[in-house]
Amino acid sequence: MASSTSILSTDQLFVTTALKAWEIWLSRTTKFFDNLSDERMFEEIVPGKNRAIYIYGHLLVVSDAMIPQLGLGTASYAHLRDTFLSKPDRAAADLPTVTELRAAWKEAHARLETLFAELTPEQWLAGHATVSAEDFAAQPHRNRLSILLSRTSHFGYHLGQLMLMPHS
Repeated sequence: MASSTSILSTDQLFVTTALKAWEIWLSRTTKFFDNLSDERMFEEIVPGKNRAIYIYGHLLVVSDAMIPQLGLGTASYAHLRDTFLSKPDRAAADLPTVTELRAAWKEAHARLETLFAELTPEQWLAGHATVSAEDFAAQPHRNRLSILLSRTSHFGYHLGQLMLMPHS
């Protein structure tokens, strides 16, 4: 019996699978941070290590940096890279407020969702903005989809760290 649903091409299937994984890990990470009070955001994950707010800002900046890496525009939160990417936790004198970071998180990920939806499977499998045409020809796996996959696993890595926080 024939199905009424359309058959996805292999490229569409790969892209859909990767996007679903991104959505799942983003959702899990967002839920974790949404369930932390503003006060708990300043707690260390384990004694002497990063605080939750640092990981939150770090993940925000890395997600936002995907926009120029994918050749989809300019990052909105590049001004936070020094605080949450270049320097370790506690190195920056001033942090944005938790409220500011929560708003930026929502905005950045909503923007990414919109931009992701505009890409075709062929565009996902094209070279990203930080790979030369020559390098991409020799290494076609250096495509936009590989950026998405690496950032998805990045969420999982840090969410695993965050699970070490004591429950209160």
